[in-house]
Amino acid sequence: MRAVIQRVKKASVTINGLVKSSIQLGLLVLLGIEEADHSDDIKWLAGKIVRLRIFEDDHDVMNLSVQDVEGEVIVVSQFTLHASTKKGNRPSYIKAARPETAIPLYNNFVKEMESLLRKPVATGEFGAMMDIALVNSGPVTILIDTKSRE
Repeated sequence: MRAVIQRVKKASVTINGLVKSSIQLGLLVLLGIEEADHSDDIKWLAGKIVRLRIFEDDHDVMNLSVQDVEGEVIVVSQFTLHASTKKGNRPSYIKAARPETAIPLYNNFVKEMESLLRKPVATGEFGAMMDIALVNSGPVTILIDTKSRE
């Protein structure tokens, strides 16, 4: 699993001209799922994201998590995070999980985030063409890959 985590002042997902989800202060998580991913990846990644200390404290030091600031989270599936650009100029998505694998993992990831945050998590719509709007705060953008845990 790969996630691009962006600290946002606000973010929204629009599908066919209608806003499906929106949040204020919190995290926009773009989530890419590959065939080799499993439940251990979900638990590790969700926990890592919820505990990331990337919000400023009273001394303007990034020392607080999304939980600490009572922020919101929006999770959007994005298979293009597994694009391989090794050969040629046209990305290959061969590592990206097929929907029958990815959808249950995506839904379980959202449930795990909700369990850890103890509140609902906003989402996009798996497989839909989505317009994502955000105001990146900082900017703070972090990439995490469960295959190279740090």
